[in-house]
Amino acid sequence: MATSAGTTERTTAGPITPRERGTTSRPRRKAHLHGKWYTPWLFLVPTLVLLAVFFAWPAFSAVQLAFFDYRVVSPPTWVGVDNFRRMAEDPRFFSALTNSGLFMIGMVPLLVALPLLLALLVNLPLRAIKVFRLIYYLPVVTSMVVVAIAWNYVFHERGVLNWLLTSLGLFDKPVQFLLDTGWALPALVAVEVWKSAGYYMMIYLAGLQSIPASLYEAARVDGATARQRLVHVTVPLLRPYLAVVVVLATMDAVQVFTSVFVMTKGGPQDHTMTLGYYIYDKAFHEFDVGYANAIGLVLWAILIIISLVSYRVTRGKVTTP
Repeated sequence: MATSAGTTERTTAGPITPRERGTTSRPRRKAHLHGKWYTPWLFLVPTLVLLAVFFAWPAFSAVQLAFFDYRVVSPPTWVGVDNFRRMAEDPRFFSALTNSGLFMIGMVPLLVALPLLLALLVNLPLRAIKVFRLIYYLPVVTSMVVVAIAWNYVFHERGVLNWLLTSLGLFDKPVQFLLDTGWALPALVAVEVWKSAGYYMMIYLAGLQSIPASLYEAARVDGATARQRLVHVTVPLLRPYLAVVVVLATMDAVQVFTSVFVMTKGGPQDHTMTLGYYIYDKAFHEFDVGYANAIGLVLWAILIIISLVSYRVTRGKVTTP
């Protein structure tokens, strides 16, 4: 039946086909979608503003001031690469760099192995296991300042650690751990590991719970012992998580600051002076802001190199179940 518009009137019942519907709605839908391309950016604006104000601009200023002699009370003076030449002749800088390396050597193996052991323990199907997870994770959410003050009492000459060691006959007399050049840095490493172990434990725990139980059952049927299941099933499948832990633990070790600031102030005799604390000391004690920013730029470069090396080492080695 023809209509006045020259088209055929629909006479049969049933759903309208796309051909009958026509294409007039598509351009509207496409225009509707294209008209809101900016919507995601509107949601990102607050974050981008905060990122620009509190990261991008300070980072740009830090890079700029690394090439100036700036003492806060006087205007910045351009010195070019003199700050970096001065760094090459600064024995305290190399001492801080060495101590940061020692922190990395002491912390990373412990933060790779100890949290894995804890994760294996708290992954067992035991009653009230969530309570143990909470206990192990509690130091992570505790302020590092509070942790450092508490450990100051533990390491004190009359503290609980000296009492325990002398009571067991391991030491003849109390040791001033934080004032001894041989014990101060290991003591801080112990504090940092105790504080961070729960965080890395949770990373491992997430990996352990993503491993299918059928793999362990198959290995058990094949006669694999608990150690063999750990070596040949658990560790290979945790390789991506191991890579993440190594990278994060290395960065944390290189940037150690708060425990040094609260417990030793870089002493005794600069034996716990890290790059982070040396930057603080130069900027806020000696007001040598330009030189402090130059050291910060070197620390930044070290972190970037560590990230790139870790990425190259772990790239393409993700094992999936």
